[in-house]
Amino acid sequence: MSTAQEDEDPEQRRKRHGMLKMYYGLDGNQDGGASLDPCDIDGAHFKPDMYLSKLIQEKSLTELMDKESEMLKQIRSLDSDMQTLVYENYNKFISATDTIRKMKNDFRKMEDEMDHLATNMTRITEFSGNVSHTLDDRRQQITKLAGVHSLLKKLQFLFELPARLNKCIEMKAYSQAVRYYTKAQRVLLQYQHMASFQGINSDCSKIIQEMVAILKEQFSNKECSPRELAECVDLLLQLNEPAEHLCDEFLAHAHQKLDDDLAGLQEQIAWHRGETPIKSHDNPGQQYLNTPMDVLEFVDSGCNGFLSNMCLVIASYNDMFLKIHDNEQLESMALKKLVQFVHALMEQYFDTVKQRIQLERETGDNTILVRALDRFHRRLQAMNKLLPDTDFSRAGTDIVSSAARDRVDHYLDSLKQHFADCLTDVRQTLASPRGKDATVNLTELLSGIQLNMVEQVKSVLSNLQVFIASDITFAMKPYFRGAFCTAGVREGLVVGFVLHLTQICQEFCEAGGERGSAPPPLLLILSRLCSDYESSTISYLITLTEEQFDMDPHSEMTSIADLCGEVKVTAQKLLNHFVKVQGLAISQMLRKSVETRDWLNTIEPRNVRAVMKRVVEDITSIDSQVGQLYEEGVRKEQSSDSSRRAHSYAASNQRRGQWTFTPSIDNSLISNIQKLFSEKIEIFSAVEFSKVSVLTGIIKISLKTFLECIRLRIFGRYGLQQIQVDTYYLQLYLWRFVSDETLVQVLLDEIVCSTVHRCLDPVMMEPSVVELICERG
Repeated sequence: MSTAQEDEDPEQRRKRHGMLKMYYGLDGNQDGGASLDPCDIDGAHFKPDMYLSKLIQEKSLTELMDKESEMLKQIRSLDSDMQTLVYENYNKFISATDTIRKMKNDFRKMEDEMDHLATNMTRITEFSGNVSHTLDDRRQQITKLAGVHSLLKKLQFLFELPARLNKCIEMKAYSQAVRYYTKAQRVLLQYQHMASFQGINSDCSKIIQEMVAILKEQFSNKECSPRELAECVDLLLQLNEPAEHLCDEFLAHAHQKLDDDLAGLQEQIAWHRGETPIKSHDNPGQQYLNTPMDVLEFVDSGCNGFLSNMCLVIASYNDMFLKIHDNEQLESMALKKLVQFVHALMEQYFDTVKQRIQLERETGDNTILVRALDRFHRRLQAMNKLLPDTDFSRAGTDIVSSAARDRVDHYLDSLKQHFADCLTDVRQTLASPRGKDATVNLTELLSGIQLNMVEQVKSVLSNLQVFIASDITFAMKPYFRGAFCTAGVREGLVVGFVLHLTQICQEFCEAGGERGSAPPPLLLILSRLCSDYESSTISYLITLTEEQFDMDPHSEMTSIADLCGEVKVTAQKLLNHFVKVQGLAISQMLRKSVETRDWLNTIEPRNVRAVMKRVVEDITSIDSQVGQLYEEGVRKEQSSDSSRRAHSYAASNQRRGQWTFTPSIDNSLISNIQKLFSEKIEIFSAVEFSKVSVLTGIIKISLKTFLECIRLRIFGRYGLQQIQVDTYYLQLYLWRFVSDETLVQVLLDEIVCSTVHRCLDPVMMEPSVVELICERG
């Protein structure tokens, strides 16, 4: 159809088809039914007279003329559509007629060819029948002649057999000679009573004996490959040689060959150990000594050399001694010998592979090692098919597991060494002149240790993931994967490193030894390091390990809570030890300042002693160091007005001075009663993880030492006044470092009170003078 007809509206197409049906007199009810209205011009029951009468009655003249014009247009349109349709159908009818005419011509030709073929087949059948009838008489004669010809060929083969055998031996075609002989042996034995056949049999037997000697000589040659050895044994078995003797000889010769392969692998190991292997000109294993091999090349050499020869020996042995005999006793004996032979050599091979893989313990690349172990494991699985009663893959997996454990142990040692190096770097930084001036940023040192160790652990975990890659065969074995991921990586590496860290840190708290003399800032850094590990780092590392290595949740593992508890205890010990060390350092200064001075004959005090200024400076420095790593902490809410402190302290000293001028039993009793009801001060109690708690502990130790040293000396008037000045100076500065300023006040009061008790002439200095001296100092 034309493009216009293809694009016309379906409604118009239906309308046009309805008009055509009307034109051709088709019943519209067959296609779904038309209108029954006689005035419906498109219906099948249309009546022109009624339609015209209705139009004349309902329409005016103008409307009738318009209706006439409209109907004329519709009639012309229908005539045009019908002509187009007739033309199109006419073209189709012509094309169909041409096609039918052409098909008639083609079928006529095919009928002629089939008739000709049938005629030819009839002629062929007649000709075949004539030939068969003609040869029917000679068929029996031809059959007899064919049998005679076959017999003559066999007899000719028998007469030529000795010459053929000699020719094969000259050409070293022993398998062909055996094939010739076994083919004719039955006939020769059957007709050996005849003179002619007896001679042929005798000659062939002599030739075969010579060939057996040659095969046995070749069988004993060390240069004979396993394939050539198998061919020799197969030929000897075909010549009815004793199978038991051949079995022993075969295994002995194969043992020599496989020993040479193992010797080559051992010599390759000697290269890597730095040893000089003993070269032997008659040792085929020297092929391994050209260049040192990496572990992948070593495993490939072992698989392509030793294991390939072993598989060939097993396959040949099975074909020769286990599958061709009906004697079950012989088969059982042969199988037992083979199993013993294979197990003995495979144990030596496994030992050799273990030695070579252990040399990779200190290397840093796991990719080559894992590829080598995977090839080794795959090859052993293939060997299980040759000997179904053995399982070499499990022994191979044990070697793989041992190698994986060695790598985990190596990485654990490297983490320990890295941690030791980090501690050495920190100690060197603290020991440098800049570190001694207390200008080192402890926060940066702590961050450096934390980041280095976490990144090192993450790097180690990433390196160990190659052992459980999806394309590795042994990684899919449950008895390898579970032990490696849980016992090896999580417990052995991550948990083992954390426990090592706590052990090293606890050694710093022990008196004596190298770590016992660690600088105090290092103790402070380590305590904060352990505290951070307890709060977040341990949980992060364990979670990361479990996600990367897909741990079995039902496995027995160290809980994070227990590990964090251990680290927290270590952090507490380090912080307590730091307080003890710093407190004893300041106490040593105070003890020497008290013991080296003559308190009876000292002059009237004019200044604060230098040791007191040094004590304040040291405590200030410690406060700066601790503040870099720990929060401020909680203080008791008390007045922080230093002037009011000084006034209160001066007033209390003045009252104490008035009391000491007139000492009596009643006053002493009142003082002792007050001490009984006052809160006991724990000098060496555990400190909290805050700055004020740490400084409070150091100051308590220092002032307690100062007090005990005072109790062992005797003072004069000016000695008492000097102590009065020193304690007032300490009170002015130390209150700001402690959590409870009352504690400093109480200890300083006890120092002055003890000095008064130990003084021969207890005359106190005026508080205003003490305050003036301290302010001037």
